[in-house]
Amino acid sequence: MKKSIVIICGGGPAPGINSVISTVTKAFLKDGFRVLGLHEGFKGLFSENPQIKEMDFDLADRIFSRGGSTLIMSRFKPSTEKLNTKLFLDNNVKLLVSIGGDDTASTANRITAYLQKEQIFISNIHVPKTIDNDLPLPDRNPTFGFHSAKDEGVRIGNTAYEDALTSQNWFVMSAMGRSAGHLAFGIATSCHFPMMVIPEMFHKTEITLDKVVRLVISSIIKRKIENINYGVAMISEGVFHNLSKAELDKVGINFTYDDHGHPELGNVSKSHIFNMLVQTKLVELGIKVKSRPIELGYELRCCRPIGFDLTLCTLLGMGVKKLFDEGKSGCLVSANSRGEITPLYLSDLQDENGKIQPRLVDVHSEFANLCFQNLHYIQETDYEAAMKYVKNPSEYDFKKILKEI
Repeated sequence: MKKSIVIICGGGPAPGINSVISTVTKAFLKDGFRVLGLHEGFKGLFSENPQIKEMDFDLADRIFSRGGSTLIMSRFKPSTEKLNTKLFLDNNVKLLVSIGGDDTASTANRITAYLQKEQIFISNIHVPKTIDNDLPLPDRNPTFGFHSAKDEGVRIGNTAYEDALTSQNWFVMSAMGRSAGHLAFGIATSCHFPMMVIPEMFHKTEITLDKVVRLVISSIIKRKIENINYGVAMISEGVFHNLSKAELDKVGINFTYDDHGHPELGNVSKSHIFNMLVQTKLVELGIKVKSRPIELGYELRCCRPIGFDLTLCTLLGMGVKKLFDEGKSGCLVSANSRGEITPLYLSDLQDENGKIQPRLVDVHSEFANLCFQNLHYIQETDYEAAMKYVKNPSEYDFKKILKEI
C-alpha cells in the first residue's frame, strides 16, 4: 500500500498556514507519498467519518500564497473520545504533521504515544504558528504569521491615524495577544502612535483599569499641551487578560472559556470597554475629546502572507520533510536566522513544572526603551501646563503610573 502522511491544523488561523500545507504536500508527493489533509484538526482524528481532503500538486500550487487555511481548523481537545485508529491503518500513515500552538503539539505527542501502544508506529512533526509571536523559539526567531498579521495591522493603524488627524479626534485601538504584547507593540511603533499599553510594561506594578485609562489620558493631555488634538492609543488585549478577577468584575462581564481553559477574549470588544472607561474619565475631568474604539482581532488572522512569511513557511515545510527523512519525531520544526533546520522538543521549551512560558516583549531592550521614550505622555516638566486639565498632574505621569520612578 502506498505510504501517506496526514496534515491537521489546530487552534486559530495565521497567515502562512496554506504556505506550509502547500510546501509539505509538494515535498512528500515528490517522494511518492499520498498527502491527506484532515478537516477540523484533532476532531477529525476522533471521528468515525473524518473529512479527508486528498492533496495533489494542483491544489497545493493554487493555495500557496493564500490567507486562511484550506483545511478547516478546530480548537477541539480530546478527552474521553475514542481515537480513529482505522484511519492510520487503512491509509498506511507514516507521519502526522500538526500545525498549531503548543497545545496542538502536546496533543499530537500524546496521540502518537497512544498509537504506539496499539502497535501503530508513526512519526509526528509539529509546525509552530501563532500571530501572537509568544512561543519562546531559539534566538527570538518569530513564529510564522506574526509579521503578516502585524503588516495588516499597520495598514489599518495608519488608516486610523489618518482619520484621527483628519477628524481631529482620538481612537482607542486594541490588538490581539493573549499574554504578550508583540502585535500591539509592533503596530504602535510602526504607526508612530503616541501611546501604547502592553502587559509587559507593568513589571513593577499591578495592572488595573484605572492605570490603563490614566496612561491614555496622559497622552491626550500631553498632545493638548502641544496643540495636537488627535491621536491613537493602542492597548494590547493581553492587558485585559492579565487583570485580576477583582478588576474583571468591575467590567461586569462573565467570560466563556475555550477547550484549553483560556478566556475567550474574542467574544468581548476590549477597545469598546477601554474607550468607554476613557470617555467616562474625560467627562469627569471636564476634558472635551471624542474617541472611538477600533478592535484589531479576526481581521489579522486570515490575510495574505507577506514575503517574509512565505519564505519562512516554505523553509519550515521543507524542514518537515528533512526531519522526517532523518527519523525525527515528537518535535517542532525550527529554523534559525541562517536558514538551518533543527528539531525542537517540547522539553526544550518547558520549565521545571512542564509549562511553556510565553515569550514576552523585552521592555528592557534598547529598542523598547527608545520607543517608550518617544511616546507622548506627561512628565514632571509638563506639570504646570497640565494643571489646565487636571488638578494633580503627577497622577498622569507615565513613569509614576508604572512605578518607574
